[in-house]
Amino acid sequence: MLPFRHYLRSPKLIFLGVIHSIPQVFTDRLYVYIEYSLKMGKLLNLRNPRYFTEKLQWLKLYDRSPEYSVMVDKIEVKKYVAEAISDNCIIPTIGTWDHADEIDFEQLPKQFVLKCNHTGGGNVFICKDKTKIDFDQLRAKLNAQLSTNTFLRTREWPYKNIKRRILCEKYMEDESGELRDYKFYCFDGKVKLLLIASNRFTTHNFDYYDSEFNKLDITSTEGPNSLINHKRPETFNEMIETAKKLSKGIPHVRVDLYEIHGKMYFGELTFFDSSGYDNFGSDEWNLIMGDELELPSIRK
Repeated sequence: MLPFRHYLRSPKLIFLGVIHSIPQVFTDRLYVYIEYSLKMGKLLNLRNPRYFTEKLQWLKLYDRSPEYSVMVDKIEVKKYVAEAISDNCIIPTIGTWDHADEIDFEQLPKQFVLKCNHTGGGNVFICKDKTKIDFDQLRAKLNAQLSTNTFLRTREWPYKNIKRRILCEKYMEDESGELRDYKFYCFDGKVKLLLIASNRFTTHNFDYYDSEFNKLDITSTEGPNSLINHKRPETFNEMIETAKKLSKGIPHVRVDLYEIHGKMYFGELTFFDSSGYDNFGSDEWNLIMGDELELPSIRK
C-alpha cells in the first residue's frame, strides 16, 4: 500500500481511493465515467468511442454475453477450452475449494500454484518449496481474496456472477526457470498483437510483437521492455490458431498461452487488460488498437 503522503500529493489518487472504497453507491455507467477520467486524464466518450481504452469501457457496460462468465472463471474455463481446443493443453488441476480452511496442505505436492478463480494475475501464489510456507498466513490471504468483489471494483461484468473458489494447479516452468506469458490480443478471430511478459519475479518486462513475430515499439504502462529479443516459440503457429479459434465471434479478448518444453498450454482469457486502462504507451497505438475493435450494436 502506498504511504498516506503519496495520496496527499495526488488528488486523483484521493478521488480514486474514495470511489474504490464505496463502489456500491455508483451506477456502472457513472463509476466507469469517473474512474476513466481520473486514470486516463480525459473524459470518456461513450457516444462515439475511438480509442481502445474507450471501447473497452463501452464493452464493460453493453456487451454482456453469459458465456463470458465461464470464460473468465479460472476453473470453469478449463472445460470450455478442453472442448474447444483439446484437453492436452490444459494445466493439470490438483484441487478446488470454496474456502481456504478446507485445504489440506499436507496432501499437496512440494510445488504447486494457488489462485482464486475470479482475481487477476497479480494474486497468484507460486510455491516452489512447501516446507518454507506459512500455511496460516497463506489461508488468510486466500480468504481475503475470496471476499474481493472484482466486479464492483472494476465493473467488468463477466465477474459479477462467478461463484468464488480457490484453484490449485500443478507447478510448471519453462527453460527460463519461470513461466513466460504469451498474451495474444484478438478481435473476432483475428490476432493483432502479442505481448510477452517475462521476468515476473524481478524486472517484470513486457515486449510486444505483431502476428508475424516482428518486435514493435510499444511500451506498456505495466512494466518496461526487456533488453532482449525473445526467441520465436516452437509452437507459435499453433498458438496463433488457438487464439483465433478461441476469439472467434467475440469483439475482443486476450488469449494467454504458455510454451513448456515445446508444448503449448492454455493460461486464461481476459476481456479487459489492465481493466481497460492500458493505452500501449501512446495515443497512436491506442487508436490503432481501437480501430481493430468493432463494437456490437447495443441490445435495447
